[in-house]
Amino acid sequence: MVELKHSFLYLNKDLIKRIALSLNKQLKDLTTLKRVRWSFETLPQKAILSSSFGIQSAAILKLITYQIPGVYIIVIDTGYLFRETYRHIEKLTLKLNLNTYINRSNISSKWQELKYGKLWSKGKEGIILYNKLNKVNPMNYILKKHNIKTWIAGLRNEQSNSRFKLLALTINNNIFKLLPIIDLNGRDLFFLLRKYKITYNPLWNIGYVSLGDVHTTCVYKVGMKEEATRFYGIKRECGLH
Repeated sequence: MVELKHSFLYLNKDLIKRIALSLNKQLKDLTTLKRVRWSFETLPQKAILSSSFGIQSAAILKLITYQIPGVYIIVIDTGYLFRETYRHIEKLTLKLNLNTYINRSNISSKWQELKYGKLWSKGKEGIILYNKLNKVNPMNYILKKHNIKTWIAGLRNEQSNSRFKLLALTINNNIFKLLPIIDLNGRDLFFLLRKYKITYNPLWNIGYVSLGDVHTTCVYKVGMKEEATRFYGIKRECGLH
């Protein structure tokens, strides 16, 4: 494959789209490990892996750090994560020797509540503003401040309708975004976790299948889609992806 170390800033959008489609045709036939190895050998090395330390996040954390030791693991802390998630972050950081970097909004959660009230309870528009303040802005700050060129994430097609058509690689705003486990399913991740002797987020054991903040995540019930357990079913994505 061609080495992609140069800027795409001056290429037109149609050409960038064609390059991305060509690369995706090649990535489709690679195993997950080979996709990660390819990214390390081919993409710009100003790279990060973003993680929510959610239900099955340990699998991609192990896969990526095995191939790219020392890569920064970016956690966006809203101030409202589950207590179990905070503990899971601490546990996996030690167990996998992760280079975990935590960022958060420059407006504290208490100050936000004072200024805006409980945004997550104010319908779709409130949730959008909440996500912008607590997730999108802190991530954009990281991307810009550190001039990140390669962003790796653990999104998967089976997680929701909004993710069903996602490709393994996109190029936006001069940033390569790689989703190496995009076509894996829950069974695949189960065997990866067992292989590496690492565990699910403990909230899996009490019925959670997707994790975000305490106030906008609910336990899965029979008949629900996974995406309906987030944001009261109003929306699935927080705006990061």
